[in-house]
Amino acid sequence: MDHQPQPPELGIVIIGSGLAGYTVIRELRKLDKTIPITLITREPGYFYSKPMLSTALASKKSAEQLVSTNAEGMAAQLGLTILGNADVSAINTSAQTIETSKGKIAYGKLVLGLGADQIRLPLQGNAANEVITVNDLEEYTQFRKTIEGKKRIAILGAGLIGCEFANDLTLGSYEVDVIDLAPQALGRLLPEAAAQALQEKLSGAGVRWHFATTVQSIDRDGDSLSITLANGSTITSDVFLSAVGLRPRLDLAKAAGISTDSGITVNRQLETSAKNVFAIGDCAEVDGLVLPYVMPIMQAARALAPNLLGQEIALTYPAMPVMVKTPALATIVSPPAKGAAGSWKINTVEGGLEARFESSDGKLLGFALLGAATAQRGTLTKELPAILQ
Repeated sequence: MDHQPQPPELGIVIIGSGLAGYTVIRELRKLDKTIPITLITREPGYFYSKPMLSTALASKKSAEQLVSTNAEGMAAQLGLTILGNADVSAINTSAQTIETSKGKIAYGKLVLGLGADQIRLPLQGNAANEVITVNDLEEYTQFRKTIEGKKRIAILGAGLIGCEFANDLTLGSYEVDVIDLAPQALGRLLPEAAAQALQEKLSGAGVRWHFATTVQSIDRDGDSLSITLANGSTITSDVFLSAVGLRPRLDLAKAAGISTDSGITVNRQLETSAKNVFAIGDCAEVDGLVLPYVMPIMQAARALAPNLLGQEIALTYPAMPVMVKTPALATIVSPPAKGAAGSWKINTVEGGLEARFESSDGKLLGFALLGAATAQRGTLTKELPAILQ
């Protein structure tokens, strides 16, 4: 729903109604109750918890129940103008205007909270167009409709989202096959012994793993899908879900001449290369880091809000462990920095596993905690170096 009138020229405009966009608005309102804020979004403008998409089946929540507040409620609660179901086609950074499907909007400060798209691998076969991705509430609604009355689901990707969906679907009594080119689950986050422990628990819950291979083709065979793998084996499934990772949305920024790399490049104040344009969340890259997790978004929003109001705050990232939502085996991971020198040390504890990534002089640089060992999260986090000081 649209909430008019149009904001004054010097207001703050935010593109994107995900966690990043709404958290920045909440932080702004703590500091300034009156500055005009406009939110532009392709979605209606409702607020929901995106991380719950991969656990909603087990928690018996429908797609509609995941919406905590509708657009009208968010507009009233936060005192903002919402331009919902609106596409942004261009940003003119010199004129400080945005072209949208609902007209031109001027901004004083602009925040890009554009998010990221699911990576879609090019697949062969006559059912390649039946591949589903789940990256927002509308896609999740469609996913739930598609799997209704079905039994078998294949998932491409054994990363964070793939493992969470696999666990959630087995709890919903689905048969689940997971395919990944890596030799293990959570290849970028876990050492081999920890991955093995998680795989065994998920296998016990009903997940079948297909590692060190990928999908060659996906074909419709009557009521079923026939998925041919590169290793020559075939999986029969009813639904095919792709969860191979995220790619920051860069097209809008690139077209506006804003610097990008893996993400939209920003400094420690979250400023892009264009004056009065900022970026945050899954689309932003700070000091070479793109961190598509909840805690970095919250941290960045707390730094961005005062910067939008004219203060000078540098973003810092403390150690921020990631909780993997796999009830089959609780898992918390704080991976070592890319290129960190050291090695994993594995300790098996009763009911769990503790993996520590230590430097040669014994300093803790990362960890993975599974099962009962997750109780050590607070203690070990205090030992870790900051990600960005």
